[in-house]
Amino acid sequence: MVDHPYDPNAAGRAGQASPTGETPGEGERVAKALARAGVASRRDVERLIGEGRVSLNGEVLTTPAVKITPGDILTVDGAVVGEAEATRVWRYHKPAGLVTSHKDPRGRPTVFEHLPPGLPRVISVGRLDLNSEGLLLLTNDGALARSLELPASGLVRRYRARARGQTTQAKLDTLKNGITVEGVRYGAIEATLDKAKEGPTGANLWITVTLSEGKNREVRKVLEALGLTVNRLIRLAYGPFQLGTLAVGEAEEVGPRVIREQLARHIDPTSLPKGDRIARPAPKPAEDARPARRTPTPRGGATRAPSRETAAKPERKKAEYKAGWAKPKPRPPAKPRPGGARKRGAPKPKG
Repeated sequence: MVDHPYDPNAAGRAGQASPTGETPGEGERVAKALARAGVASRRDVERLIGEGRVSLNGEVLTTPAVKITPGDILTVDGAVVGEAEATRVWRYHKPAGLVTSHKDPRGRPTVFEHLPPGLPRVISVGRLDLNSEGLLLLTNDGALARSLELPASGLVRRYRARARGQTTQAKLDTLKNGITVEGVRYGAIEATLDKAKEGPTGANLWITVTLSEGKNREVRKVLEALGLTVNRLIRLAYGPFQLGTLAVGEAEEVGPRVIREQLARHIDPTSLPKGDRIARPAPKPAEDARPARRTPTPRGGATRAPSRETAAKPERKKAEYKAGWAKPKPRPPAKPRPGGARKRGAPKPKG
C-alpha cells in the first residue's frame, strides 16, 4: 500500500514547499509541466531537453532544472504546448506485432500509429513487447504514467501465457519466493497451471501469472528459467483495470469518477478530472431522420399536407394501341344462373 503523496493540509503554507516538491509562487518545473500536458513522461522530457527540442520563450533549454510561470511560452519541436488538461486514461487492447513506441528506429509498426481515430496525444503506461498482446493503459498525463510504472506503486499485473514444455504446479510455486535469472533478481510471482495439452512435439501449457514489478520481459525470462518457451503472452489486468471483452485494437476511455476513486493518490490534485461521465459530443441526427420543413404560404402560415379524403387521385390513363398490336378481346357477358339461382346479397322472394 502506497501512502497518498499529496497532503491537502500542507499546501499553501507560507515559505513551505508544497507536497509536489515546489515552493508556492515559484512556478512549476518544466519537466512536470510537459508531463502534465501529455507531451511525455518526466524521464522522456529530460531526453527531449538534452536533444535541444524544448524552448522557453524562444530560448532552447539545456537543463530540466528550469521553472515556468504563467505567461511563459513553452514549445517542443517548435509547437506551442498548451495548458494541461485534466487527467484522462484509456484501456487499449494491443494486438501482437506492434511496438509500444511513438517511433521505431527499425521502421516496425507502432502502437501509436494504429490507435483508433479521435484520441489526443497519449503515452503508454509501461510497455508490452512486440509479440505480447492484451491490456495497455494510455494516458495524457506523463506524471501519472511514470507513477504507475514504478514497482513501488504495488499495482498487480496479471498475464495469461501459453508455453511449450513440461512443468508442474509444485515447480511453479517456487516462484513465490522470487528467482534470480542472469543476475537479475525478480520478486515474488504467483503462477497457476491452468491446463496442458499434449502434442507431437511436447505440451502446450496455459499459465496464469501474477506479479507486481513488471520488469523488462519478466514473464518470458522467468518461465524460460523453468525450461518453458512462451509462444503467446496476453496481459489481462493492470492494477484495477481489466482487459475484459475489449476487442483487439479497440480503445475505451475510463470514466472520471473511476479515475478519482482508483488513481487519486498517483495524480496531482490540480489534474484530477471532475464530473462522473465522459464528455462526448452530441451525435448529429441522420439526414433522413430530421423533420421535414414546411413551406410558408404568402400570408406567413404553413401549408398542410392534403388528407387522404381531399387528396386528388391521379387520373388513370387509357391504354393506347398502335397499328399491328393485338387488341384485348371483349369480356363475354355473364351467363344466367341455372334454375334462376339467386345472386348473393339479393332479397329472398316472398311466398
